Amino acid sequence: MATAAEHAVSFVEPDRARDPAPVRRWLYAVALLIVAMVVVGGATRLTRSGLSITEWQPIHGVVPPLSAAEWQDEFQKYQEIPQFKLLNPAMTLDAFKGIFWWEWAHRLLGRLIGLVVLVPLIFFIATGRIERALVPKLAAIFVLGGVQGLIGWWMVRSGLAERVSVSQYRLAVHLTFACGLFAYVLWVARGLGRPTAVAPPRLRKTAALILLLVLVQIFLGGIVAGLHAGLISDTWPLMQGSIFPPDLASDLPFWRNLFENPVTAQFDHRLVAYAVFLVAVVQLLQARGTPYRRRAVVLLGVVTLQAGLGIATILASVPLWLALLHQFVAIGVLSHAVLNLRSMTCTRAPLAGAST
Repeated sequence: MATAAEHAVSFVEPDRARDPAPVRRWLYAVALLIVAMVVVGGATRLTRSGLSITEWQPIHGVVPPLSAAEWQDEFQKYQEIPQFKLLNPAMTLDAFKGIFWWEWAHRLLGRLIGLVVLVPLIFFIATGRIERALVPKLAAIFVLGGVQGLIGWWMVRSGLAERVSVSQYRLAVHLTFACGLFAYVLWVARGLGRPTAVAPPRLRKTAALILLLVLVQIFLGGIVAGLHAGLISDTWPLMQGSIFPPDLASDLPFWRNLFENPVTAQFDHRLVAYAVFLVAVVQLLQARGTPYRRRAVVLLGVVTLQAGLGIATILASVPLWLALLHQFVAIGVLSHAVLNLRSMTCTRAPLAGAST
């Protein structure tokens, strides 16, 4: 017969198996890797390294060139694309290695994220540590990561034939999708935390608007990056000496200005930044006397920091280190916007005491 102690263990172990803490920590680790991926991607773009690898080899591409002959082969492939012929015809092999390593590191991080998602996911499922209803949400992270890889190659292909850089449309989609995946991982992870009281509707609507505006701003940032629009004007608050700069709407049809006119791209990026700041101020006023005031203060602080970095980046003519810091803090704004909204809607801890 089983002893009383054995009976006690049989009742305790299922609860331990469903402890949400390890799953939550795993998801936060995945989120941090995505942040690293975005920052390295920014460095890859700013150093014009993204087209240095002209093939997509998900498995074989893990191994970089190891011999002089392999390096020469990679360099010859790069010499066949317009970026080399039109922008870098005098590039040496050593200079090529400098841009190659950025793109290789970017792709390696993507593969690493795939493993960090897949292996623990299989372990958690096999050991019964997550409830069945949560499995599709976690599996979606792996699937969306694969889609992001495809989008990345779709982006790179746009710069291999007729252009000297990638399409700004595809760059913006690639960046926004990565940030959307990051937001989704945070959303799921925060849902495994302590339950909180549902916030008043007006606060939830404002928080949702902030998150939407931040994602729009990230997309516009991708357009600015793809058009090198950050170099159009190095003054603030005026652009080219005017509130409404010349050539703001010079392209026809008009909608093309939003995505193909560098002047309009920078102008729009500024406008949405102002909108994010103002809505964050509104949320802080709405949050007075509620448990959400501290988070609203922090969010406004991060938004203000990001706005200051954006202005500094423009005034300094987009130096690499400052542009990367601006992009990094943008992810900080996004994470606070996600957690801000999620804290207003997270009413239970899905894994706690769940049954199959």
